[in-house]
Amino acid sequence: MSDSLLTDMGKRIAARRKELRLTQEIVAERMGLSLQSVSCFELGKKAIRPENLVNLCRVLEVSPNYLLTGTREPETLTALERELSQLPKDEYALVESLVHCLHRKTTESPR
Repeated sequence: MSDSLLTDMGKRIAARRKELRLTQEIVAERMGLSLQSVSCFELGKKAIRPENLVNLCRVLEVSPNYLLTGTREPETLTALERELSQLPKDEYALVESLVHCLHRKTTESPR
């Protein structure tokens, strides 16, 4: 595998793990691998064996195609994702900014 493919794939792995609010430790435990292996996958430093790719996809609830190419199959998109993908760019940008604001608000520490 090329370095850029591994790097891009690693970014998708890390992003999806964070979307699911999972730690690397939890992913490693569920896969039966070491924390170091999961970290190497996310950094694009290590290729993933086919059997580990299948397990990783199960843990992250994505298809191998998504991890390899970044493309989600239409049937795996939720109704909300399909609806959002139909929005004009300006409306999508508004929804995206609202989500970021809400996320910051929920992750800020209380004063």
